[in-house]
Amino acid sequence: MTKFSFRFLPFSQRLFLSVVFLFLSYAVCFILFQYQREKSFKSELLDMQLQNYNNQVYDFITDKKGFTSEDMQQYVSTHMIPNLRVTIIEPSGKVVYDNTNARWESFGSHSAREEVQEALMYGSGYSIGRRSESNEGEEYFYSARYYPLYRIIIRSALPYNVSLAEHLKADSGYLWFAFVICFLLLVIFYRYTRKLGMSVTKLQQFAMKADRNEPIDIDILQTFPKNELGEISQHIIKIYKRLHRTKSALYIEREKLILHLQTSHEGLGVFTKERKEILVNNLFTQYINNISDRHLRSSEKIFSVPELQPITEFLSQNIKEENFIKEEKHFSMHIYKNARSFTVECIIFQDMSFEISINDITQEEEQARLKRQLTQNIAHELKTPVSSIQGYLETIINNPNLPKENMRTFLERSYAQSNRLTCLLRDISVLTRMDEAPEMVEKEPVNLARIIENILNEVALGLEEKHISVVNKVPSELTVTGNSSLLYSIFRNLTDNSIAYAGTDITLKISCFREDERYYYFSFSDTGVGVPEEHLNRLFERFYRVDKGRSRKLGGTGLGLAIVKNAVMFHGGTIFAKNMPGGGLEFVFTLLKNANLRE
Repeated sequence: MTKFSFRFLPFSQRLFLSVVFLFLSYAVCFILFQYQREKSFKSELLDMQLQNYNNQVYDFITDKKGFTSEDMQQYVSTHMIPNLRVTIIEPSGKVVYDNTNARWESFGSHSAREEVQEALMYGSGYSIGRRSESNEGEEYFYSARYYPLYRIIIRSALPYNVSLAEHLKADSGYLWFAFVICFLLLVIFYRYTRKLGMSVTKLQQFAMKADRNEPIDIDILQTFPKNELGEISQHIIKIYKRLHRTKSALYIEREKLILHLQTSHEGLGVFTKERKEILVNNLFTQYINNISDRHLRSSEKIFSVPELQPITEFLSQNIKEENFIKEEKHFSMHIYKNARSFTVECIIFQDMSFEISINDITQEEEQARLKRQLTQNIAHELKTPVSSIQGYLETIINNPNLPKENMRTFLERSYAQSNRLTCLLRDISVLTRMDEAPEMVEKEPVNLARIIENILNEVALGLEEKHISVVNKVPSELTVTGNSSLLYSIFRNLTDNSIAYAGTDITLKISCFREDERYYYFSFSDTGVGVPEEHLNRLFERFYRVDKGRSRKLGGTGLGLAIVKNAVMFHGGTIFAKNMPGGGLEFVFTLLKNANLRE
């Protein structure tokens, strides 16, 4: 059987039952006490009447200077109270007279009787409802008094029958009056606890909804009882609603701030005074990984980067044990690393949290330079194959007797130059399409691991010829929503670039070393010859070549890395190149998980 618990009852009922239990406990005890007290009072009143009779009997004995059975029988018969029994007892307990039984000499000792003992001890005493051993077991109310002068105890008694019991019983009117008062008080208690319980229950419902962040109906304010607790509850709900509106406004502003940070053109990181990350945008992570010689899986690792040591020292000097500072403190520095120049600024706020911002101050200059050179480079790159084709064809036309072997050689060279021209125009078309109509490019879920695997199979012969081993650490189920062709171009051009220029007997490593809510972070590196640092900043320029003669000899268009950069930017990411500490070239870039969310 399940044990009942008051906890399952509403608060108002629990409160009412608790008050009722305490009140009824008190009321029952009080009524019983008063009932017993009234009964005792009536018993003492009857005892007093019988004691008066005992005194009259004693006065008769005193006037007679003693008594005989005949004298006592005559006196009792003439001064008889109906059904009264009179007994005279010696202190030893011996009965010397009893008006109801002539054989009193045969009575046993009465010394153990309660009223006799009280009379000998206190002068008088009484007992209720004891059966008489000498009178057929009839119950009596006994009242006795001890008179030292004659050393006798005079005891009078009335039969304890229904009429006497009714006489001694407490007044039933008092009990009914007490019950009516209790009922009225219970009604008052119920109304009071019901209103109080309603306020507490409503407040409890409000607290549960607030805890679950459920909407609060404004009409709830009208349902509270008009008492002090109801007014307090209404004030609490009004305060909560104001706080909730303020919280909602702050949340909206916070989302705006986060969106601003994520779309900002500078790297921003906000940290607690314990140097724990609060908020970091992807540019901050990208810049830090470009500055650092190793990949940082956590933004909190930036304080171990040697190039940022001045920032770390500034923080150590200014963030003390105090909880607040009077004003914000600033520190800025410049870092030149991997052919890029950065401005790093740190601001310590009054609550000891701080912000680190990183700006790439080479980007605008690079873009301006690229635009200036674009037209010139396109004209120059188109001129070379066209001039070659024109020269070979002109030679064939002007020499009709040219040997077939030479003519075939000139035609093959013209065909090769036309293929190079076709690839060049194709790459220019891809770049133009990404620049001018990115919204027209189709996007779909693309499995990058499968694309990389296909590329490695396609270039397997080239890898084998150059003795290049590949370490592919991209997860097998890594998927990006974007354009399959452009994503293919990213990894194919980077792979072709390594095969063409990195050298032989090297290792090619592809990995996704980090991810957050929006981005995947990739590293594409080789252990080859690397690139002189003065060229790093220009690798992604269109038609830029580190070794122009060698690049043309290998048949490159000079647009491969430019396509890589634009394809990465199309997918909402950024890309940088840097030399590996142990030798080789590394490309660090990011891709949005969903290019449809690209700003």
